[in-house]
Amino acid sequence: MVYVFKTSVSAERQAERIIQKLSTLTPNSKCNFDLEDCDKILRVEGSEVTAEQIIAFLKSCNFECLELE
Repeated sequence: MVYVFKTSVSAERQAERIIQKLSTLTPNSKCNFDLEDCDKILRVEGSEVTAEQIIAFLKSCNFECLELE
């Protein structure tokens, strides 16, 4: 499953920390950010995580996160 999210993450350092934490939470998932996109896109590919979990995680880190269709 591939999830795509619009986020409020704006800095490369923030994105790296989030990816590191997501990799710990969901070790079999692949995560990446496209911070050059106006929506600061986060893509997560994996079957062991849900969109709701990813949204809750980013919100717990004080970032906005909205799943795109």
